[in-house]
Amino acid sequence: MAWRLLSWGRVIGLVHGKAKGCRRLLGLVLLVASATALARQAGLSGASVDRGFGHIHDRRSDPEWSVHVLRIDRSRPDLGLTTTLGGGDRIGMRTVSEQVAAMADSEGTPIAAVNGDFYMTEDAYRGDPRDVQVRNGELVSAPSGHASFWLDRQGMPRTTNITSRLQVFWPDGKSSAMGLNELREEDAVVVYSAAAGPTTRTDGGTECILERVGDKAWLPIRPGAAIEARIADVRREGNSAIPAGRLVLSLGSRLASRGRGLAVGQVVRLVFDTFPDLQGVQLALGGGPTLVRGGKAMTWSGFQVRHPRTALGWNSNTLFMVVVDGRQSGLSVGMTFPELANYMASLGCEEALNLDGGGSASMWVMGQVISSPSEGRERPGANALVLVRRPPVTTSGGRNEGGATNNAPRP
Repeated sequence: MAWRLLSWGRVIGLVHGKAKGCRRLLGLVLLVASATALARQAGLSGASVDRGFGHIHDRRSDPEWSVHVLRIDRSRPDLGLTTTLGGGDRIGMRTVSEQVAAMADSEGTPIAAVNGDFYMTEDAYRGDPRDVQVRNGELVSAPSGHASFWLDRQGMPRTTNITSRLQVFWPDGKSSAMGLNELREEDAVVVYSAAAGPTTRTDGGTECILERVGDKAWLPIRPGAAIEARIADVRREGNSAIPAGRLVLSLGSRLASRGRGLAVGQVVRLVFDTFPDLQGVQLALGGGPTLVRGGKAMTWSGFQVRHPRTALGWNSNTLFMVVVDGRQSGLSVGMTFPELANYMASLGCEEALNLDGGGSASMWVMGQVISSPSEGRERPGANALVLVRRPPVTTSGGRNEGGATNNAPRP
C-alpha cells in the first residue's frame, strides 16, 4: 500500500506546475480520490488521529526501506491492548489475521495487530511462545530470561529481561524448578493447564492429575500466584489428558524416584513467581532484544544482517507498533538491529524492544494486512499483540480510567 495522501492544495500546485493537459489533471484527481477512499476504508486517514491512532507508511530509497508505523495515543480510555494465542484459547500456530478473527467479542473490537514472540519449532510443542505470555491475566507461558513487554499493576508499560522462579513444593517440603505448558525434558518438571491443549503431549515419565483443595484460589493460573493442589490420580505412561478445571504435573523419566513417592490424596504447592514480580499483571509478551532504553538506542558490535523486523516502543504520550518489510528487492531490504534501534529512537521512543521478525513480521490494521510479508503471505505464528477498542472502565466514583497502555483487558 505505497500511497501518500495529498492535500487538494498540493494537487492544484502540481497541476499548475507540472500537469500537461486534462488527462494529467484528471489522473491526479482520481489518484487523490482513490487514495483518500482507500485510507478511509482502512481507517488510516488523517482523521484517524481523532480516533486515537494513525498509520504512517515510511518509504526511503537509501537504504531501500518500507516501514509501517502505527502511532497510538496512550491517553485514550477507549483503547487497550491484549494478546492472542495461535490456537485461540491454547498454544498453536495461526497467522495474525486468523488470531484476530478468533478473538472473543468480550476482548474488544480489534483495530490493529502485530506478530508477537519467537516460538518453539519442535513438533510436539510447535507454537509454544519462547518466553513469557500473560493473556487476560492468565499466565500461559513461563519466562525464559529474554527481554519482554508487560503492563504493570498501574497499567504502565515496562520492559526488561524476565526470569522464571516457578517451583513445585513436594509433600516432603522439598522443591523443584518447574516449567509451564512446554516441551518436558526427561530431567524436568512441567505443569500443564488447559492452555496447553487437550493432552500433555509427553512421552513417558510420571504425571499427576491435580485438583483444587477446598475453596482456595485455583484457576486460571495468575502470575505470582501460589496454589495448593491435591493429587487426584497418578499416571505412569505420559501424554495424559488435561481434564477441565484441573492441572497435570509431569515429571520426566530421570525423576522416577521422586515420581514413585507421589500418591493420590497428597498435596503439592505450585508457585508461579517471576523476577521482576508480575503479580497482578494482565498482559505480558516476550521478545527481545531491547532496542531503546532511556531514550538511547542500544549498540551492537560485529557483523549485522538486515531482515524484516517487528518492534514495539513508547514514550509518555504514544505507543508505537512498527513493522519493517524486508528481503524484497525493489521494496525493502530490512534493517539490522542497530538500524532498527536508531529508527525507534528517532520516532521518540523512550523504551523499545524487538519482537519476532523475518517471515513472521506482519501488521494487520482494520481488517487487512498492510505490511508486505517477505514470503508473499502471512506466516503462522505463536501469538500477537492486538490494539482493541473497548468501553472505558469506570470506577465506583464515576471516573473513567484506562488508556492505550493501561486499560486492563476484560476477562
